[in-house]
Amino acid sequence: MTVADEQMLADKSITLPLNYNQLKRYLPHRYPFMLIDRVVACGTNSWITGYKNVTINEPFFQGHFPAHPIMPGVLIIEAMAQLSGILAFISEGVTAEDGYLFLFAGVDKVRFKTPVVPGDQLVIQSKLILQKRDLYKFESKAYVDNKLAATGELMIMRQQTTATA
Repeated sequence: MTVADEQMLADKSITLPLNYNQLKRYLPHRYPFMLIDRVVACGTNSWITGYKNVTINEPFFQGHFPAHPIMPGVLIIEAMAQLSGILAFISEGVTAEDGYLFLFAGVDKVRFKTPVVPGDQLVIQSKLILQKRDLYKFESKAYVDNKLAATGELMIMRQQTTATA
């Protein structure tokens, strides 16, 4: 992170890393569907890095696949979308508590390179590549031990959930 990135975050009263209690302000998700454990770096309006600790007690491992547990690809994509949504919230200077949601609007060019298994730390990086009005497009990559696990382009759309005065 640059000094300018740190200053932009400080201007928004954001101190990194963001932990679970801070992330709850941005993500309306809760257990077992909150898939980001921590945000460790961020360049407002440009990029974000966070991670998900993958543990054997995740509910999806009971059926995917008990003898050879692998994190479902759709949940890797969801984790990428959640992290991208956090960047959008931070960039807009709003939270879910302010009456906004960022909803998944589309996904393109997804590729899975290596399985994600219990004990892995899924490090996700997301970069804003396009914003038009309420639509955001991100290039997202997920890594395990610095090896590329998944990539994709994600779109999310801002939606207001409450009326403003």
